[in-house]
Amino acid sequence: MISRAFWHSPLGPMTLAAKDDALIGLWFNNQSHFATTLPNDAEERDLPIFQETKRWLKLYFEGREPDFTPPIALLGTPFQCAVWKILQTIPYGQTLTYGEIAKRIARKSERTKMSAQAVGGAVGRNPISLIVPCHRVVGAQGALTGYAGGLDKKEALLRLEGIHL
Repeated sequence: MISRAFWHSPLGPMTLAAKDDALIGLWFNNQSHFATTLPNDAEERDLPIFQETKRWLKLYFEGREPDFTPPIALLGTPFQCAVWKILQTIPYGQTLTYGEIAKRIARKSERTKMSAQAVGGAVGRNPISLIVPCHRVVGAQGALTGYAGGLDKKEALLRLEGIHL
């Protein structure tokens, strides 16, 4: 069964989704690709995974790097999951470009190159915002581009982490 919960962040309301003991979704309400892993009949419940995620979010929005990660389960295509796995390696307070991610994916799949636009599509469909830090992905030369939650939120999140573009 998939469950849901809500949390009000300093940047606006968020929806959380979980299956069993793992978080499968964390979105700013009304963002692009909102609630893609959340069925309409998801029941609102107060689960331990939601309490742990809210604790993580509270620390994060206080400007502190959380020292734990709630259990997550990424539901997507193999390509999307490969991109999301790379996102999880971007350290707090640092960024990576779409092109750099594309190069990593190409090397792993033994290809000569990979489309940065294809990577952008996968980054934009990340179902677990913040914890899988898609906001840390920037365009060439550090340009502030694309964020499903909106560029204003992306800029605020980066600033919170001490990154000024």
